[in-house]
Amino acid sequence: MPMPPKPIEMISSLIAVPSISSTTPKWDHSNLGVIELLHSWCESLGFQCEVMPVPNNPGKANLIATLGTGPGGLVLSGHTDTVPCDPELWKSDPFKVEERDQKLYGLGTCDMKGFLALAIEAAKQYKDTPLQAPLIILATADEESSMSGARALVDAGKPKARAALIGEPTSLKPIRMHKGMMMEAVRIEGQAGHSSDPSLGANALEAMSGVMNELLTIRSELQSKYQNSNFRIDVPTMNLGCIHGGDNPNRICGQCELEFDLRPLPGMSMDGLRNLISDRLKPIEQKHRVDLSVRSLFPGIPPFEQSESEFVACVERLTGHKAEAVAFGTEAPFLQQMGMQTLVLGPGSIDQAHQPDEFLALDQFAPTLDLLHNLINQYCVKGC
Repeated sequence: MPMPPKPIEMISSLIAVPSISSTTPKWDHSNLGVIELLHSWCESLGFQCEVMPVPNNPGKANLIATLGTGPGGLVLSGHTDTVPCDPELWKSDPFKVEERDQKLYGLGTCDMKGFLALAIEAAKQYKDTPLQAPLIILATADEESSMSGARALVDAGKPKARAALIGEPTSLKPIRMHKGMMMEAVRIEGQAGHSSDPSLGANALEAMSGVMNELLTIRSELQSKYQNSNFRIDVPTMNLGCIHGGDNPNRICGQCELEFDLRPLPGMSMDGLRNLISDRLKPIEQKHRVDLSVRSLFPGIPPFEQSESEFVACVERLTGHKAEAVAFGTEAPFLQQMGMQTLVLGPGSIDQAHQPDEFLALDQFAPTLDLLHNLINQYCVKGC
C-alpha cells in the first residue's frame, strides 16, 4: 500500500472534498469523503482504523486510527468539517488549495484539515517503530454545528489515552481553558385578541418584556458572583440575540419567542444555569396568565479547564508558552470527560478561521511537526 502523499498534497485533497457542517439542511454535507481519505492514509502507515457512524446523523462518521496497543498513549484530534462559505467573497476557489505568499488558501486549511494532514505526516516516521503506548489519530464529525461526533465518542467511551491534543488554530500556543456555550429559547403562548380591549387577551410581548428584565438581572448577578482573570472578558456573558412575536399593531400579541446565548466560565454548571433560569421565570407565567417554556437550541458545549498537570507542563516547555484561555469553544471538554489530560494547540490563527480567504502559513509546518514528534516520542515511544 503506498505511503500518504506530502503534506501540501494531503491538504489539497482534503480541501477538495466539501464537508460543510450546518444546522441548515441545505448547507449540510456528509464528511465521509474526508474520512475515507484519512482512513486510507492511516491504514497505509499500519494504523488499525475504526470508522464510527454518528448515531441519528446519516452520512456522518468519526475515525479512530490507532498505531500500537496498550494503555496510555497520545490522541491527536481534529474535526473533519468546516463552516459554510460564500465563494463569491473569496479571491480563489475555497475548495481548491492555492499557494501564494507562502500561505495555503482554502476552506479548512487552518480550521482544521491542515492539522489532520500534519498529524499523519508526523506519524510517518513511526511506521516501523515499536511503541510503548498507542498513537491515536482521531477525526470527528460536526464540530462546527452540533458536536455530535464528539458526543458519540463520549457515549461509546472511546478512544482512551493518557493525553489528547486538539489541533485547533491557536498559533501553536497551548490552551487549557475556555468558556462554555449555551443557546436557549424562551417561548410564550398568550391569547390574541382585539387591541381595543386588553381584557380579551394575554399579551405575550408584554410578558416577554418581564422575561428580558429578569434575564438581565440574572446576568448581572452571575457576573457579580463569577469572575476568572485568565479570560480577557473575565465574567460569564449573556446575549439576547433575537426576538419574534405578534403579527399586527392592532392585535394583542398571542405568541413570542426570544433566543439568547450564555457563555459560562469553567466551574459553572450548564444544568444548574438552566434550572436557575426556569425557576426565575415561572412567576412571570403566573403574573401575565401565559404559558411559558424554556428549551435548549442545542445541547451546549461545557466550559473547559485542564488543571495544571504533567501534560500541560510538557507542552509549555516544548512551546515556550504558558497555557492560556480563549473565548471560542472546542471538543476539549468531551475528550476530557473520557479521562484524558487535554490541551488545545494547533497551527494557524483563529483570526483566519470562519471567514473568506482562510489560510495556513507554510512556516507553521516545521514547528508543528517538531512539536508532534516530541510529544509522540514522549508519550508513545517512551510511554512515559
